[in-house]
Amino acid sequence: MTRILIFGGARSGKSAYAEQLAKDFCAAGKSVIYVATAITSVTLKDEEMQQRIAHHRVRRPAHWITVEEALELGSLIRTHSKPDTVLLIDCLTVWLSNLLFSENRDYPEMGQVKPPEKFTYERQTLLDALAQAAGDIILVSNEVGMGIVPMGAVSRWFVDEAGRLNQAVAKTCDQVVWVAAGLPLYLKGQSC
Repeated sequence: MTRILIFGGARSGKSAYAEQLAKDFCAAGKSVIYVATAITSVTLKDEEMQQRIAHHRVRRPAHWITVEEALELGSLIRTHSKPDTVLLIDCLTVWLSNLLFSENRDYPEMGQVKPPEKFTYERQTLLDALAQAAGDIILVSNEVGMGIVPMGAVSRWFVDEAGRLNQAVAKTCDQVVWVAAGLPLYLKGQSC
């Protein structure tokens, strides 16, 4: 069982690289389950996000199974991770955003942000499931902390939590790959 974290900036080529790795697993006889954290029904009013989702769908082979899961990634991994299957989870930062706004409440512009009650549980459940997974897993995430510290408490919370999540996931992974300009740089482990 191999766990791979692929991360980088927006439009860096990280998803395309993850998809190529999944195709390589598929060529080795494994089935692929693509786990989309951007839920189509949730983003109906967001035309730009709908275009992003469509772009990703076009690239995926028709024989891959697609499962949408906005919040309960740990549970999904426990259910679908099998020795003959590779899970491609795209992406962790969308999932983090889903968790942050799952209670549909306002956040302060200044001061401390209190995360939703389910945040700590779902984050730990994800990390536990990754450590115990029976099959191969490829995770895609964004690097959002390389710029200026953003204005607004909720934006800073998100950037901080995304960084913490990437670090925690990287610890459980056998390989960690940074993608920039479509080029992979292995930070941990060997290339496949």
